Amino acid sequence: MAEATNIPVGSTTAGQIAVAAESTVATRMSAPPSFDVADFPVPHGREEEWRFTPLERLRGLHDGTAVATGEGVKVAVEAPEGVIVELVDRDDPRLGRAGAPVDRVAAQAYSAFEKAGVVTVPKETVLTEPIRIAVHGEGGVSYGHQVIELGAFAEAVVVIDHTGDAVIAANVDYVLGDGAKLTVVSVQDWDDKAVHVAQHNALVGRDASFKSVVVTFGGDLVRLHPRVTYAGPGAEAELFGLYFTDAGQHQEHRLLVDHNVPHCKSNVVYKGALQGEAAHAVWIGDVLIEAKAEGTDTYEMNRNLVLTDGARVDSVPNLEIETGEIVGAGHASATGRFDDEQLFYLMARGIPADEARRLVVRGFFAELVQQIGVADIEERLLAKIETELEATV
Repeated sequence: MAEATNIPVGSTTAGQIAVAAESTVATRMSAPPSFDVADFPVPHGREEEWRFTPLERLRGLHDGTAVATGEGVKVAVEAPEGVIVELVDRDDPRLGRAGAPVDRVAAQAYSAFEKAGVVTVPKETVLTEPIRIAVHGEGGVSYGHQVIELGAFAEAVVVIDHTGDAVIAANVDYVLGDGAKLTVVSVQDWDDKAVHVAQHNALVGRDASFKSVVVTFGGDLVRLHPRVTYAGPGAEAELFGLYFTDAGQHQEHRLLVDHNVPHCKSNVVYKGALQGEAAHAVWIGDVLIEAKAEGTDTYEMNRNLVLTDGARVDSVPNLEIETGEIVGAGHASATGRFDDEQLFYLMARGIPADEARRLVVRGFFAELVQQIGVADIEERLLAKIETELEATV
């Protein structure tokens, strides 16, 4: 277990953590961002950013042998009145504004897509219904690019729902104007053989608020890379994640929050449950506080609940601090089995052991499910968790 408490302004502890993190944090060892595939060598699995990923299960996404097929995925967008939905060519200037690819798969995805989806919420538009983007796999290979852009002081909730079977690599850009508020719920409910690799880039404007909720259940291999940068002071970012990893599945979430401007906040909470032989979950949480980002307030946490033997978790929180003039910074990571005291408490009150275990797991995930804010998605995910638990207890 790795734990760090909040660091007050001017504390000498901040400098100590910066030195310790500098030797291990992945942000400084990765290749520079680029839209050119040639700038990234083919990974071999020994690189820091690839050492946890079973490359042989990427089905060629990492080495250029995965060729796009016409029946890769179907994308359908449902949007309230006032939202602009477009399909644009590769030369549209709005593509890539939120961030460049940071690994070979993301660069391959950017170079290989034919059309990109752009969803725009005009300035000062406040939506009362969510925008829904359904991505359904048809069994082929696909490369994609999606942009979600909010004008100044606009407010929206976006649900991106992945289902079916596909081998897909994609980049998703979130661009928030000043004072905008965006909640994104990305659900990975793939069939058992699907492979999904994606980079999510968020550029958060001055005094804007960005909330991401990533939910991963299905797929043979899912590797997501959420990244946040700030375009002005006063911005806030919340990154929540929930994953349930079954036997043989590989689910990997690699996050970076780059505090590159002063007086911004971030909060990261990811929780996972694992069950079955060779279930493998990976969580990498990188937070970088640049020298110019005085007044930063940040915290990241990862919790994992191992339900059966044979499952494996790799959890690596990284915190790199280049200035001591911060409000607070910290991280935490823990992996364990059921809390025996919680089970005893419930069973002592007449609750059967199987039901007690279900209650503990549901309680473990409850705070994250409540962050979604879309009733039908919350109900669906709770039912999914219940189905997964039936195979365990």
